[in-house]
Amino acid sequence: MLSRANKIFSAVPGRTLAAVFVSTRAKHVLPALAYDYGALEPHISAEIMELHHSKHHATYVNNLNVAEEKYAEAQERGDFTAALALQPVLKFNGGGHINHTIFWNNLSPDGGGEPQGELMEAIKRDFGSFDQMKEKLNAASVGVQGSGWGWLGYCKNRQGLQVVTCANQDPLEATTGLVPLFGIDVWEHAYYLQYKNVRPDYVKSIYNVANWDDVSERYLQAIGKA
Repeated sequence: MLSRANKIFSAVPGRTLAAVFVSTRAKHVLPALAYDYGALEPHISAEIMELHHSKHHATYVNNLNVAEEKYAEAQERGDFTAALALQPVLKFNGGGHINHTIFWNNLSPDGGGEPQGELMEAIKRDFGSFDQMKEKLNAASVGVQGSGWGWLGYCKNRQGLQVVTCANQDPLEATTGLVPLFGIDVWEHAYYLQYKNVRPDYVKSIYNVANWDDVSERYLQAIGKA
């Protein structure tokens, strides 16, 4: 990357190296779903999925790209006040992009059932049973005040699974140090059109489309076995 930037820099008189990085930085893009918007019905409606993915997630991606460019420009001109002022915007939109990218992969029209293998063994070890893990994750997710996420994460220091919540779009790993495995989006835009204000029904329905293969892969990566 540095050698490429140096070549561009030498070919564009009057431009600083920082400015070149701003113009050549790869932009974030909205990830494509592995399934159709209606594939998760009846548990999550096609209307919700389309709005959630093509509008809400897309907005986080667009705002993140704008904020990153402004941040780089502020750094280039040495305006650290402006750079610091942009950090909440980067955290919110960057977290929204990270969280939703995990969320889409955590879901599948072929999902449901129970996890298998080492993930299931870890769940039993740390929670007693799969049902007890679900009960704890459900209670945490339903109990989020306002908007946020319920998470099943992995703590590398403790070498165990943990249920936690994050407010708004705070990214789990950057906020708590836990590796995100399975997330439940409890922002109203994720369920209100279908479930109205009955968040518990939405949270329970998520397990019908939970992609435990994806969660298991994330767990194996977290413990260094993938």
